[in-house]
Amino acid sequence: MELSSLTESPSDALFDGGALSGTDERQAVRLWLRLLGCTHRLEQALGQRLRRNFGTSLARFDYLAQLQPYPEGLRMKALSRRLMVTGGNITGLTDQLLAEGFVTREVDVNDRRSHIVRITPQGLATFERMAVAHRQWVDALLAGVTEPDRQMLHRLLGGLAKSLDALPAD
Repeated sequence: MELSSLTESPSDALFDGGALSGTDERQAVRLWLRLLGCTHRLEQALGQRLRRNFGTSLARFDYLAQLQPYPEGLRMKALSRRLMVTGGNITGLTDQLLAEGFVTREVDVNDRRSHIVRITPQGLATFERMAVAHRQWVDALLAGVTEPDRQMLHRLLGGLAKSLDALPAD
């Protein structure tokens, strides 16, 4: 499948009204809408699968995914930054995962205003089961994109990320 047809569907007209034209003054907005539409569809599909197969949400999966490589834990503020959500969202997720035994939360001995969150052995085992399924689902969702197109898309989006990172803060 060609990369350009990855998102072709009847709902695309709602997002961008058709093909991207090099001379169209709305090109940047149309590209952004295409990226947003693809992201939304992928998140929706993964979220549905996580709910159906594990009774959890994509937000909870992402939370555990951020903690998994850090057995020493992360400060809640760092976790909030990594997940790009508010502190209130992190607190709510932490409370839920704490109640289920998936994480621990302790006051940071170096900064009593901060809390460190760690994934528990139970949380790690649960996350690892979900991660195996998640990888399979992502592979299936992207199966229609050829390997060369995947590599090109990864490279192009990496360039976009660098350019966004270089923008001055408002």
